[in-house]
This record gives sequence, structure tokens and C-alpha cells, in this order.
Amino acid sequence: MYTDIVDIRDFYDTSLGQVARRMIRRRLRELWPDVRGQIVLGIGYTTPYLRPFRDEAERVIALMPATQGVAFWPREGPGLVALADEAELPLPDMSVDRVLLVHGLEGTEQLRPMMREIWRVLAGGGRLLSVVPNRRGLWARADWTPFGHGFPYSPSQLKQVMRDTMFVPERTAHALFIPPVRSRVLLRSAPAWEEVGARWFKAFAGVTMVESSKQIFAGISRKAQPERRRLIVPMPGGTAAARRAGDPTGA
Repeated sequence: MYTDIVDIRDFYDTSLGQVARRMIRRRLRELWPDVRGQIVLGIGYTTPYLRPFRDEAERVIALMPATQGVAFWPREGPGLVALADEAELPLPDMSVDRVLLVHGLEGTEQLRPMMREIWRVLAGGGRLLSVVPNRRGLWARADWTPFGHGFPYSPSQLKQVMRDTMFVPERTAHALFIPPVRSRVLLRSAPAWEEVGARWFKAFAGVTMVESSKQIFAGISRKAQPERRRLIVPMPGGTAAARRAGDPTGA
């Protein structure tokens, strides 16, 4: 079940939410350093992370699930967000190059339909970047944040979801090693927590990120020819008729 849009928006307005946005955004840019000339789609609540791509990508759009709600974005200029059913994305086939999925996978009740739709709208050489709460991290237990709601995933579980829905996991990253507390002193040390955690404590990250490519089957294998089996059909009249037909055994 999705966290209400108002609660997510209010979280990102807090000092803790701003730190979370900066730490996750930094890792996203390491994975996607260049999106020039590409169409970037955000699904879930991705607007805190899409802004750096706006001046670089050809187009940036965001879709928010209908059961989650929608918030206008950006505050300046025309809106780039639409409300949509995650199982019926209002986009043509193979129409986007990158899909960013944040606050979406862990809350959806239509996992496979949503992933099928993402597969459909993603171009052949496109990439999907999924950001989910890490099952072993402290943030998955912090229900005063949106990362403490829904179904958290371990890295292996997230990769298995990708494989089961026709994606190929390519790279894994981690973020949010700082504890989810509101202490301003601790929040100021967030970059140091990220450096140490990324080196030594990846298993306890707040969020796991998996970048996946779209799996395209090159062709359909030929149908195997059915094995021919010898059929034994009883002849009318039993053994006598069989002998008359020239089979001395009567088989």
C-alpha cells in the first residue's frame, strides 16, 4: 500500500528528508552521470530526484500512482507530473530511455502489471533504476519516513524481482547510511556516514538501488518435433486374423 502523497511531500520538506534527498541523489548521479538527449520517466514519488536531469535530458516527466496521489511539480513553469494507473501507463511502446522508480516498488499492489508496463514503455537500450528500502537497514524500520512503509527488499530479492519481470540486473548501489534521526549535529555529518558506509557497511544501507536493462528475446526456438512412437492396434478377430495377415507371432 502506498504512503499518502501529502506525507511523502511533508517528509522531504524536513531537514531529515532534505538529507535523504541529497544522499540518494548523489548516488543516482554516479549511476547516471549523463542523460543528454534522452527521455527520463519517473514513476512513484520521484520529483525530489528528477530536478538535476531537467537541464540535461531531452525531456523529463513523472507519473504518480493513482492510489498514492499527485503533487504539482515543478513549482515554477508548466507541470511535468500526471496521475496514472501503474498497470496502464499512458505512454506509447518503447517511448522512454530511462525509468527511475522511487517510492513505487515497495508500495504497489500490482507488482507484475506495473513491471510489465515499464518493460513495454522502455526502449530497447534503456535502463531502469529501482530505489527501494533495504530490508536490513534502519530506515526500513523508521515508520516516520516513507522508507519505513511498504515491503522492503534485500539486494538479492530486488534482483530476483527484476529477473522475474524480464529485466537483467546490471549494477547495484547503496545509500542512506546515516541513522534516520532528526539530530542536526548528526545530519551535518551525513557525507561522512555515506563514505564510511559505502566502503564497509553496504549491507546496512537505508536504500538499495539496482540498475537493470530490458531483456529482449532474440528469437523463438524451433518447435521440437514430437517423437514418433510405434502404435499397436489390435486387429479384428484376434491372433488368427493376425496370422492370416502374415505375422507368425500374432503380436
